[in-house]
Amino acid sequence: MASLGSKLPVMMKGLVESSKPKLATFVKYAKVELVPPKMSEMPEVMAGFGRLMRSAKSGAWRHTPVREAWLNSLVAAEIYFCFCIGECIGKGSILGYQV
Repeated sequence: MASLGSKLPVMMKGLVESSKPKLATFVKYAKVELVPPKMSEMPEVMAGFGRLMRSAKSGAWRHTPVREAWLNSLVAAEIYFCFCIGECIGKGSILGYQV
């Protein structure tokens, strides 16, 4: 146990040093990707939503390549799981609401 106590600071220092570049990369991309859309981008968002609705109504979604459909389903699953996690955080427990 004494050897663990002497090795722990060295291991922690190595962990911190190896994670600094990864954290810097995360922060760089988070500043760009995790911001809400600006008001100047809203017409483009609405046009994209309109194209999506036209595609859904005309049946063009049936001609989507398998790779793109797989990626779309992964994005949908990610959104669903984030919603579920947010619900659990919001209600304060995994099962049921606190009444």
